[in-house]
Amino acid sequence: MNFHSTEVRQRALTLLRGGSKNADVARVLNVPLGTISYWKHMDRAKRGECPGKHDPKCPRCDGRPLAPAAYSYLLGQYLGDGHISHYSRHRVPSLMITCADAWPGIADETEAAVRAVLPDNGVHRLQRTGCQNVKVYSKHLPCLFPQHGPGKKHDRLIALEPWQQEIVDAHPWEFIRGLIHSDGCRITNWTTRLVAGERKRYEYPRYFFTNKSDDIRKLFTNTLDLVGVEWTSLARGSDPFNISIARKASVALMDTHVGPKH
Repeated sequence: MNFHSTEVRQRALTLLRGGSKNADVARVLNVPLGTISYWKHMDRAKRGECPGKHDPKCPRCDGRPLAPAAYSYLLGQYLGDGHISHYSRHRVPSLMITCADAWPGIADETEAAVRAVLPDNGVHRLQRTGCQNVKVYSKHLPCLFPQHGPGKKHDRLIALEPWQQEIVDAHPWEFIRGLIHSDGCRITNWTTRLVAGERKRYEYPRYFFTNKSDDIRKLFTNTLDLVGVEWTSLARGSDPFNISIARKASVALMDTHVGPKH
């Protein structure tokens, strides 16, 4: 076992407190990286700066202000492509929103929303095949997303708490945008018509939202009703999983507030 003098340890702590990286200090002082990391941890613990001592405030538990528009968008994303996980090796749960690489703008918007809702927590992106997972850890995630529970969302009741419904009612387009960005799309359909004996092709845009949960589809259509968007339910086989928005005026509203994925 190697022993290092108090002078070496104090020099290391001085460098670390000055912002030097662990690896740089280890190289300069010829001390194992693990030893440097241990010294830094003990020094921070002694000064009350150790990770875990910091306890970010929660809008539900502590009354911290909540960014309502960002939350409404993030709630839509969570109900579509998000989930909260508990792993034994971590002390706190994590929220992960999966964003396709094809739409980098949505990943940026999702990360911005997470940072606005949880400003004191670190947000990370994990690259996977064809997608990025926007991830954040917080013990207050179940407070912010009480829809969390065991199993798949479409196998259990999904209902908004009154405080969540108030936010959605105040920021309906952000909620719709989050749902479309997760489980929806804007496409261009086409058809042909006979005009003066000549068959012509016509193209028209429409929006789709697809989710297996009856409750989540109902939340979506209730919010569409709130903003005056007309919709229809389409079946996939015998299952009415698809919500279609095709009327010109409603598509125009959606284009103004949601638009194509980006």
